[in-house]
Amino acid sequence: MTSSLGLYGRSLALLNDLYELTMAYGYWKLGVTQREAVFHLSFRKQPFSGGYSLACGLHSAIDFISQQRFDAEDLEYLGTLTGNDDKPLFDRGFLDHLGAMEFSCDVDAIAEGTVVFPREPLIRVRGPILQAQILETPLLTLLNFQTLVATKSARICAATGGEPVLEFGLRRAQGIDGGVTASRAAYVGGCAATSNLLAGKLFGIPVRGTHAHSWVMSFNDEPEAFEAYARAMPNNCVFLVDTYDTLQGVRHAVEVGKRLRTQGHEMAGIRLDSGDLAWLSIQARRILDEAGFQKAPILASNDLDENIIASLKQQGAKIAVWGVGTKLVTAYDQPALGGVYKLAALRDSPTDPWQYKVKLSEQRAKISDPGILQVRRFRHGDLFLADAIYDEPTGIADPATIIDPMDDTRHRSFPPGTEHEDLLVPIFRAGRQVYEMPPIEQVRSRAREQLAGLDPSIKRFLNPHGYPVGFERGLNDLKRSLVLEARG
Repeated sequence: MTSSLGLYGRSLALLNDLYELTMAYGYWKLGVTQREAVFHLSFRKQPFSGGYSLACGLHSAIDFISQQRFDAEDLEYLGTLTGNDDKPLFDRGFLDHLGAMEFSCDVDAIAEGTVVFPREPLIRVRGPILQAQILETPLLTLLNFQTLVATKSARICAATGGEPVLEFGLRRAQGIDGGVTASRAAYVGGCAATSNLLAGKLFGIPVRGTHAHSWVMSFNDEPEAFEAYARAMPNNCVFLVDTYDTLQGVRHAVEVGKRLRTQGHEMAGIRLDSGDLAWLSIQARRILDEAGFQKAPILASNDLDENIIASLKQQGAKIAVWGVGTKLVTAYDQPALGGVYKLAALRDSPTDPWQYKVKLSEQRAKISDPGILQVRRFRHGDLFLADAIYDEPTGIADPATIIDPMDDTRHRSFPPGTEHEDLLVPIFRAGRQVYEMPPIEQVRSRAREQLAGLDPSIKRFLNPHGYPVGFERGLNDLKRSLVLEARG
């Protein structure tokens, strides 16, 4: 598989915020670059007012970490930065340190395509504090957006009831990388194909596409345009019928479709891109069926999302394939996931005990979670029951009890022997990759299986039922004591 970072052809070590480097410089100046730290990447609130999210972006994160090196041009640029006294911001010795640095952290992560929930660590980084610190911004950049789009894709695909969704969003995406990574995340979330050729090449995603209104407008009339397209590409004839008069366009497509049959080809369908899609699709279906094209599908586009699709389905629309662009690749109604990357544990050397850390806030949801965290998912057969967040060195009791992070009075217990799996798996050990990223088809299949493990009430769009996620009792008590201690 070609690396997605090959898009850029240069070091991405400066894909970062300056404050990550100023903190790294501070650690270097104080001589504590090897102090061991643990950071967790998580998010606080489900996007789209939904009941779940779909983890995505680990592929890019592995790619980034594997190739992270400060090259000569990076160091030269950093050397030009100045402080408010107009003197160099960084000493030459620090820049030399960055240039010679080899990544040596342990990284654990939840596999792509896994359903995830607020407060759960999607990634855990453990290692020298300088190295772990400067991963904050790139990891958030890579996972926030892709998790958001994969989740949106899953919701849109759920709305169609299994009918294929084609991702058509490149022209409306937020730049080159916004388009490429959105296409990949949309495919992970359930889309059947993309119009994005570069994403198809880089990731092996199926690509689909026919013609635009400009093709029709470049001829004297619509029948001539359809005839010309059929001659040029008889094996790819999905006709866009709404350039002038939609239902007349369907009739024109039928006439060309009949001539295609005499040549041994079959019209692959029609596309609606404007107007009352429910009514037009019903009328178009009638015209197609009466003309003997019962198997020709109707594809619809036009600023669709899960709510519009659900409404069209309720209206009896005869749409079989859904083209979704802008509102998918831009996550139109939820522009950011809001992921965070927080320090959770610290020690001076491997022989010292861990000091667990907590950040306070007047908002309970923003108080950080201490420990070296793992997520255990309890299940009954294929059905997910609940997730427990626990401190890995301490372990988890059996029977296990979880406590709602936002309401200490809400408990749930699981008897000994309850089926379970721990979600964070090793990705890097001492800087060496130990995880083999599965093919994208396998990631996509995992997403489908994971979604099937959720109760339908959690997947509904309006007021979804909350999936139980809680702190293991020991972790809950630890966090409470650290908060009380910090507040004096």
